[in-house]
Amino acid sequence: MLLTIIVFILILGVLIFAHELGHFISAKKAGVKVEEFGFGFPPRIFSFKRKETIYSLNLIPLGGFVKILGETSEEKRSRSKFAFHNKPIWQRAIILVMGVLMNLLVAVILLSIVHAIGVPSFVEGNGANYRNIQIQIVDIAKNSPAQESGIKIGDALLFMLHGNEKVEIKEVEEVQNFVAFHVGQEIIVEIKRGNEILQKNIVPRIDPPEGEGALGVAMSKTGLISYPWYKAILKGFEATGRMFITMIEMLWMLLKTLILKGTMIGEVAGPVGIATLTFQMVQLGWVYVLQFTAILSINLALLNILPFPALDGGRLLFLLIEKIKGKPIKVRTERIANTLGFAILIGLMLIVTLRDVIKLF
Repeated sequence: MLLTIIVFILILGVLIFAHELGHFISAKKAGVKVEEFGFGFPPRIFSFKRKETIYSLNLIPLGGFVKILGETSEEKRSRSKFAFHNKPIWQRAIILVMGVLMNLLVAVILLSIVHAIGVPSFVEGNGANYRNIQIQIVDIAKNSPAQESGIKIGDALLFMLHGNEKVEIKEVEEVQNFVAFHVGQEIIVEIKRGNEILQKNIVPRIDPPEGEGALGVAMSKTGLISYPWYKAILKGFEATGRMFITMIEMLWMLLKTLILKGTMIGEVAGPVGIATLTFQMVQLGWVYVLQFTAILSINLALLNILPFPALDGGRLLFLLIEKIKGKPIKVRTERIANTLGFAILIGLMLIVTLRDVIKLF
């Protein structure tokens, strides 16, 4: 559990810090005064000043922040040529979008590493190019024998036992045949979860719901496949782009269904849900942690680019309106919009967190 907490803090810290680093670098390049660049959140542990910027190390290690002159509504009356709002629109747009691009770059780097050391994949063909081939649980039906026995997504099936009968699992069909022969009887399923070998007692259902099967699991033959470093980098870019497009499509479907039907498809995880998923990834292995972190980084990039007040995308929208109108949005209007947007985001986060906590119990 301690390891999971540390990994969870590191993941959030790296992703948020990388996002803020993008804003910091682009602001410096544009000649904008950066008053403070902090790692973690206050209270401050120590700091030093170099030129006009304070570099601080703070107590709460959940990311970082950049304090830029003229960025907030209260500072927009500043006439300094080094103020954010006094820079051309295109420079301000670059500063805002660089946080998103940094998160995408983090995803590319992590997914390139994953493809170099071995990316978890469904085995195709005879599996000649794969290693660590196993039959893995990829989905579990609710209230099924598998769920009630404590089997989890990601578990690898090693053996199935009944009395003196023992079958080593190398193909999905072997599981299906063994279970079909022992429906209604208690069997022992030996699984590998991370570095642990566990045994689960389970009784396959005689008459399961349609599409679920006697155990209530979906299985697949998986393995690790590696690429040379130059191909791994290309695969990293390709996977990041593919995931980003997929997330956009999923978000569109979620919003469309929510607006038209009043229902939510899929699951939305908050901090508690992410912490739970982190625990599962740590159990599966570090390659899964890296892949999971990359997915979170892409997700963070997408959420920040949405045209919603208080997010980078909302501020980009204000810049677009300024470009069309020929003058900035009123300070009071922007402040109210950002305050309301922030309040809505906090409210949504609290609701999602509450749902995550309820699921745990």
